[in-house]
Amino acid sequence: MPVHMQVQIRRVTFDQARLARQARAILASVGEASAEVGILFVGDQRMKSLNRRYRGQDRTTDVLAFALREAPHAAARVLGDVVIAVPTAVRQAKEGGRSLGEELTVLLVHGILHLCGYDHERSESDAHRMQRRERMVLRSIGSIPKRVTRRPRE
Repeated sequence: MPVHMQVQIRRVTFDQARLARQARAILASVGEASAEVGILFVGDQRMKSLNRRYRGQDRTTDVLAFALREAPHAAARVLGDVVIAVPTAVRQAKEGGRSLGEELTVLLVHGILHLCGYDHERSESDAHRMQRRERMVLRSIGSIPKRVTRRPRE
């Protein structure tokens, strides 16, 4: 299960190897152990641009997911890409009393679940279903951050 990681920011450092291991554990936890995923870490301006282009929302957000399995001619084992805005993650970590590593893990779980078809924006019941799955995955990978709550800002 290849995890391709690219970091486009320089001001904030974090343990990339640990996040790659966690991504593999998350994929295994959701039954996608052989899937391939890309993870891109960006700044708020780049995230705002992506959010505007692909979702029509002219603001930054914490995580975006681009599922590729539904795309024409997509390789079966390629799940998609997760994009995380690191400055936003830093702010959310401080607000939530978590470390940056914990926040990045939460966002990675959230993004990968989106790649697997979970969508909290469809309905309230889907949002609850996704939150339950997020908690289950976090427990299964041995990462239980403090007060895991997400604001409906995507």
